[in-house]
Amino acid sequence: MVSSTSSQYHHVIDGIVRPRPLKPGNPMVVRAQEEDGGLKANGGLSKPDNPSSGMSSGRSTPLPPDAPPSAVSISSARRQKRAQQKHRLFPTIDYAARVSHFDPKSDYRDFRGFFVLFWIGLAIMVITSMLRNIKDTGFPFRAGVWSLLTERVWQLALSDGAMVLSTSLSLPLHKLFRNSKGWLRWENGGMAIQSIYQAAWLVLWVNWPFMLSWTWTAQVFFTLHTITFLMKMHSYAFYNGHLSTTEHRLSALDNPKSASTAAAVRYPSISSRLSEYDGAKEKKTHTDEDEALDELREDLALELTSPLGQVTYPQNLTLGNCVDYMLCPTLCYEIEYPRTERIQYLELFWKTLAVFGCIFLLTVTSEEFIVPVLHDASLRLDNAPSTSETLLILSETISLLLFPFMVTFLLVFLVVFEYVLGAFAEITCFADRHFYSDWWNSCDWLEFSREWNIPVHHFLRRHVYGASRPYMSRNMSTLVTFLLSALGHELVMGCITKKLRGYGFLAQMLQLPIVALQRTRWVKGKRLFN
Repeated sequence: MVSSTSSQYHHVIDGIVRPRPLKPGNPMVVRAQEEDGGLKANGGLSKPDNPSSGMSSGRSTPLPPDAPPSAVSISSARRQKRAQQKHRLFPTIDYAARVSHFDPKSDYRDFRGFFVLFWIGLAIMVITSMLRNIKDTGFPFRAGVWSLLTERVWQLALSDGAMVLSTSLSLPLHKLFRNSKGWLRWENGGMAIQSIYQAAWLVLWVNWPFMLSWTWTAQVFFTLHTITFLMKMHSYAFYNGHLSTTEHRLSALDNPKSASTAAAVRYPSISSRLSEYDGAKEKKTHTDEDEALDELREDLALELTSPLGQVTYPQNLTLGNCVDYMLCPTLCYEIEYPRTERIQYLELFWKTLAVFGCIFLLTVTSEEFIVPVLHDASLRLDNAPSTSETLLILSETISLLLFPFMVTFLLVFLVVFEYVLGAFAEITCFADRHFYSDWWNSCDWLEFSREWNIPVHHFLRRHVYGASRPYMSRNMSTLVTFLLSALGHELVMGCITKKLRGYGFLAQMLQLPIVALQRTRWVKGKRLFN
């Protein structure tokens, strides 16, 4: 009883027992603290130098008396409260200074006992495998999988660097679109040019491993990295394209007689549920045209200002900002991110060491528990006398592979979302380490897909579902999102099998009827079998 009660609380301050929160804090609270001087833009704590300064960031420059209305609107937007709840036009990710679930400073640190137990179990597995190998072969480890991973590794590294470098072409392209006064503007032909470049870029780099005849492990890594940087490039180009269009429209309102005064299109927000958005535009009535014009200017100016209020478009169009975004562990571009005060080099060292440790454990697991089972099954299937014997061999093989595949999944999850992303977050001082949530407590597929891979969920929500929602129904936008995700899974499966058989696509699309079943009143909310 005591342990059950204590697990619901995490610490005591001033004699008051504080309950352990079930979910990370609302980023809006962080922005409210920032407004009061309690949190810097980079995530650090500070005290306001001048409490009476109110909403001023201390960085604003006084405007001349003859400043155009667009400049006045931008200046006003940068002085607005950091915690403003107003719905921005384009979906904005609520980045905030947060740690991961397995971080020692996390409110979920009571879970670390099971985390340590997991590592103890893996250590026992490695020691047992080493002793068995020494008895059988005289060597502690086998080298089959390791040689597969290290084949043509320098060719892979150079190709990967070239692929990443090629994404930077989006910056000069966007500057060309922004400075154009004709058909090259983003809303005219710029979007089409960027889309064509992205399609050609994807075709080239997806076919690159096949042209060089790489191993399937190298192909899977390179393809996953290619898809990752495709999403990064798309977010960078399309969000800046949206800002470019917004800037042109705000400048045009300096002469409102010849400019469009139609209401700005508002996309569904990231934080809202799919069912909460019932229209692509918010209809407002105004009794005065000047009031409507001022509000439109305010909406457009707010859109050009970062959520933290320190940077305004186009100040972000620099090579340094582009490189920083490519290194940041996120797939959704923002003008500005919350930052930590400094790099913790000891933490970076341990995360880097953990990456190589997990790769070593993945190699041992594959070498000892996956490859031998598959090899044995292949020999037995070739000599199976009947269909029933074949089915028995397949059933036995699948049952023998379930546990090592589960261990492999957990190790891949840890190495990617806890250690690799955590290391890059440390390198870039990226404060929001919320790359996953407690997906192990999920009760349906939608909840699991939202919480086990938060960066990809944010991208699909913002750039696929959110971007298509003003033009499609809610169900159609959801279907398009699932279709795109299924195509990505099929592409990865094709790299493994060297053939496009549709297994990955079919498995992904089968989630839709499962989701429909889990939304029924007989299943929804039930925690039986999780």
